[in-house]
Amino acid sequence: MTNIRITKQFTFETGHALYGYDGKCKNVHGHSYKLSVTVMGQPITDKSNVKYGMVIDFGDLKKIVTEEIVDVFDHATVFNKNTPHVELAKELKDRGHHVILVSSGAVAAGREQLLKPCGRTLIDKQMLAAIGQGQLIHIWQSLFALYGINVGQMLLTRADVDDRERYLNARDTLNALLNYDVVPIINENDAVATSEIKVGDNDNLSALVAILANADKLLLLTDQQGLFTSDPRTDINATLIDEVTHINDELRQLAGGSGTNLGTGGMATKLQAADIARRAGVEVIIAKGADENVILKCMSEQLPGTRFLKLTAPKDGRKKWLLAGPKSSGQILIDAGAVHALRSKGASLLAKGITRAIGEFERGDLINLIDVNEQIIARGLTRFGHLEID
Repeated sequence: MTNIRITKQFTFETGHALYGYDGKCKNVHGHSYKLSVTVMGQPITDKSNVKYGMVIDFGDLKKIVTEEIVDVFDHATVFNKNTPHVELAKELKDRGHHVILVSSGAVAAGREQLLKPCGRTLIDKQMLAAIGQGQLIHIWQSLFALYGINVGQMLLTRADVDDRERYLNARDTLNALLNYDVVPIINENDAVATSEIKVGDNDNLSALVAILANADKLLLLTDQQGLFTSDPRTDINATLIDEVTHINDELRQLAGGSGTNLGTGGMATKLQAADIARRAGVEVIIAKGADENVILKCMSEQLPGTRFLKLTAPKDGRKKWLLAGPKSSGQILIDAGAVHALRSKGASLLAKGITRAIGEFERGDLINLIDVNEQIIARGLTRFGHLEID
């Protein structure tokens, strides 16, 4: 008897990420899969069998494939076996460290889920973020559940840091999650964030979260080994800078100043984040995320990248809040003598050290004190408006 071939098609949606890949597929994204299952054989010839004339009952085939494949992969997330993040988080927790993960990709995840083409306007991106945020937290929950670890999502905007009461509420929630051994997954709330309240990048967001959590270390993992003396893509003589004690214009230029593409992986924003965090007493390390055991090495003396030494930071909670980055209303340019007094003696700013006021601000507003090179020396609440100073 001639063999009969029967094929049935199944469809399902699956997300995945290629850890260590050098293209966009290193980020979490999804695919629509079509699975064709073919059964070949001779039909049943026993006329007393209720399945007489069948090679296989389609109902049986559907049950087998659904249970063994479709239900396993549909709306699941598949990761490269080398993905270290979740296992490393468990290892750090076992060593007594509290772990906070600052993630992103809500807009991209939402775009993958949407069934129709979508534009790139602010409203479109907010809508995509609203779709993708659920997908991302589901992925993290699934991965951490393998190790019996609970996760909790916190969606923040700059407004949550700028406002003192909201800052304290966010801090209390973050501490509560850590106290109950829950790993916080932090994202910017792109579904509601506008340009006025948007942090803008995960590097600066992670620095604000580090201050919020009173963290000891901030690890900025990227596709580069760290900060180099020049662009390693074009200069074979570029060398890795192991340690940074202060951040100046020369260093900012190495990172790829505003408007350049020198700093692959957003090195310029990582330098901004490092400057913010270290001023608040947080040690910062920039390292290559794909390197083996990079996170554990960052927690030991085996430095895998560039370390930014922390500065002596105020312990007062209100002063730390000021360092966390509420946007300043203006600036006051101070002379070299005032810079020395503030940095070396911790003295108050006297009127004679003020050169001029920049911008418009009122009594009680947050302002930056800058030197002649326009570098921020200090931040504080002013007792005078700009008109009184001028």
